[in-house]
Amino acid sequence: MDIIVIGSCMTDQICYTSRLPKPGETIHGTKFSMSFGGKGANQCVMAAKLGAKTAMVAKLGEDTFGRLYLDNLLRCGVDVGHTTTSGAAATGVAQICVDEAGMNSIVIVAGANLELSAADVARADGLLGSARVLLCQLEVPLETTLAALRAARRHGVTTVVNAAPAQPVKDGDLFELSDIFCVNETEAEIMTELPVRSVAEAETAAAALLRRGCRAVIVTLGAQGAVYAAPGQAAMHVPAERAERVVDTTGAGDAFLGALGYFLACVPALPVREAIVRACRIATDSVARPGTQDSFPSREQLPAELLRP
Repeated sequence: MDIIVIGSCMTDQICYTSRLPKPGETIHGTKFSMSFGGKGANQCVMAAKLGAKTAMVAKLGEDTFGRLYLDNLLRCGVDVGHTTTSGAAATGVAQICVDEAGMNSIVIVAGANLELSAADVARADGLLGSARVLLCQLEVPLETTLAALRAARRHGVTTVVNAAPAQPVKDGDLFELSDIFCVNETEAEIMTELPVRSVAEAETAAAALLRRGCRAVIVTLGAQGAVYAAPGQAAMHVPAERAERVVDTTGAGDAFLGALGYFLACVPALPVREAIVRACRIATDSVARPGTQDSFPSREQLPAELLRP
């Protein structure tokens, strides 16, 4: 197995509008769609679309959304042997508004994702031990994520933690068990209590996260690319290519993480900077299409040289 993702599955309910509504305001939308999302599953599907052998450890509800989601993962070639169902909660949902500029606002109801437990991780221990990379996020209980990270460290599996959605986390193990700790500007600000509005401020925040025990840090900056920092090295700013067309930025961060996981697992000789450059290119490609997983490019839609050493 190349990549194991222990994380969330969400059914995305997307309203497209001319602008995002103000608090208390009702506006007319232009289009509605439903698709498959959740940070964990998004990253898993992105890696699978690039050709990685992936597995998803997740929890769905015993409902129509859950059955449809399981079918979607199977169609994408994801191993679902450890994707189980909960009779206590519904499949997670995300309510998303997207404006004409492609910007979004999102409300999630985690549902069955909060039922994913350390016991589920323990049952997947053999699978985890066969992997090269573990991807985690913060849309499932923190104790579940920590159990996965401890198991990965025991097995010598590279760990990538996407600390999203943004929340203050004080548990030092989350940082110390992260081989790569990835946050966006907002998440970096919440984690460090420092402003992150420029490349220089991102470098300062990355240094603060390194002091908490992370082995490496990536701060993603949207159209500005990303900052990479590791102990004993000068922080690197990796610019992103300008998007020729922006339709929907939803899931772009997950496209970046899934692509980064692919390069770490399947092209391990690639220098980290180059892996970030290529992951940024794939994320930029995704914003030209609407939706989340539907917007992610497949291996066949990308230049062949992008996925080679």
